[in-house]
Amino acid sequence: MSSIVILGGGPAAWSCAITLRNRNLDCIVVTTGMDQSGLAKAERVTNYPGFPEISGKDLLMRFREHALSMGVQERIGHARQVMPSSGQFMVLVGDDILSCDALILALGASRPKLLPGENEWLGQGVSWCGTCDGMFYRGKEIAVLSSWHGGVEEADFLSGLCSQVDYFSLRRHDGIVSPKPNQRIMPDTVRALDKKDGKMVLYTNTGEKTYDGVFIFRPNSAPDQLIPGLKTDNGFIAVDRRMQTSVPRCYACGDCTGKPLQIAKAVGEGCIAAISCAEDVTKA
Repeated sequence: MSSIVILGGGPAAWSCAITLRNRNLDCIVVTTGMDQSGLAKAERVTNYPGFPEISGKDLLMRFREHALSMGVQERIGHARQVMPSSGQFMVLVGDDILSCDALILALGASRPKLLPGENEWLGQGVSWCGTCDGMFYRGKEIAVLSSWHGGVEEADFLSGLCSQVDYFSLRRHDGIVSPKPNQRIMPDTVRALDKKDGKMVLYTNTGEKTYDGVFIFRPNSAPDQLIPGLKTDNGFIAVDRRMQTSVPRCYACGDCTGKPLQIAKAVGEGCIAAISCAEDVTKA
């Protein structure tokens, strides 16, 4: 039986999962959690058929509960990287690698705003993955920039490798409650970064700070930076009518494919992506 990984936790993802289970296919929904969903923050939804008035959180919970009741697996975590390999995909989630026969992207419309200099130095002093690159900074001084709770866990992991870990929050959240001896909570606001004389330089509201490396953690990643060879159009994932992307056996649905950004459209595309995926993996 084929295994399929769905990245995302919104209406498109759960619709896709339900359709796959109806076709007796196993799937795992990888999501960063309901607290990261834009729909969950909506006080009222009045335009989804069959639900004259419901909160976004309640509607999302019904989608999720429906899918889980059918045997859909859920994995809480952030997909850091996707690596196509010999007709399959290797998906790095946290410290684990999930292997699947097909991949469905239901990432939503959220596209992270990168810091000036971040993309230019990615892989050359800037990393988005502690598990992948932490060993390169063993015994060195690094900065962790985080915009979600997962960055706290990453900072703890990196503190076991690095001599000094400075933690910067990219938005308001609790951060590290009890720092380890080699961790510091930095109150500065990071505005940009650059590389000079082999060192990474952070430009903050209080001045410049220099490190051997910089790790940046967010609850989502730009799709074309997540998967090699994935084509986008004005920031959205390019798909055909089957919701097939430019990468074989990789499909996309929902807000990440473009406007209109509506729940009904996301649910419909999730169904189409699942049907297309099922047709392809079962005939192989």
